[in-house]
Amino acid sequence: MADPARAFVAGHPIGHSRSPLIHRFWLDTLGLTGSYEPLDIAPYDFPVFLAGLLASDWTGGNVTIPHKQTAFAAIENRDAAAEAIGAINTIWKEGGKLAAGNTDAYGFAANLDDWTPQWRNGQRALVIGAGGASRAILHALVQAGYRHVDLANRTRERAAELADLFGERIHPASLAAIDELAGDADLIVNTTSLGMSGEPSLTVDFARVGDSTIVTDIVYAPLVTPMLAAARERGLTTADGLGMLLHQAVPGFQHWFGIRPRVTSDLRAHIVADLEAHSAGDDAS
Repeated sequence: MADPARAFVAGHPIGHSRSPLIHRFWLDTLGLTGSYEPLDIAPYDFPVFLAGLLASDWTGGNVTIPHKQTAFAAIENRDAAAEAIGAINTIWKEGGKLAAGNTDAYGFAANLDDWTPQWRNGQRALVIGAGGASRAILHALVQAGYRHVDLANRTRERAAELADLFGERIHPASLAAIDELAGDADLIVNTTSLGMSGEPSLTVDFARVGDSTIVTDIVYAPLVTPMLAAARERGLTTADGLGMLLHQAVPGFQHWFGIRPRVTSDLRAHIVADLEAHSAGDDAS
């Protein structure tokens, strides 16, 4: 009888990760005997960990900040999404070698498919922020057939770099232009930390946008960011960022444990309860 599969999430720090909650929920509800463990690995230790991974009893795992680019450079067998995004978040063993992928674009798209499937009919998008997270969103939008994506960032030069990577559909802009650009957008996406608990809010003039515009935020703490609250007040369709986190975990679980799990209302409620508990703890401190 084969030993139970063991998977991990490696980062530094790692205490904030909710991946263990997600994967352990699936293990429990599916009645599987495997495990999923958080590993706090400092950057100087991570290459050694990675070098010994193939021969170890780990089935695979997730990598998060600050290890995504290091793992990308070390593992040659990468999926198309990882190649396009330039980072990996999922590792598994395949054909006697390590394989790697990036599931963030999948998670973003699957979340919108859940909440507002008409997003795939859009042609123009406004993406706010040109950091690492925006790469996955740009890949998802290009894959979905969006013809024009305005990429607004604090430094326009950074947006221009990503436009060079992702092609002529991406149009760099400054943050000062977001209200004007929002008026033409079928989909508006915040990929920055603005609106996250403890961070300044992101404001968009939703009076300019069309009634069918969809607004989403990759931030999930709080679930309803000030931007999403303003969009809802305007009567727009919105999607919070929690679903992206939940859906991006699906392919990895299938690689390690052999069963494709489902993102359900019970799983969402499980993670929301944890978010609320931590929020109450922060308020009490």
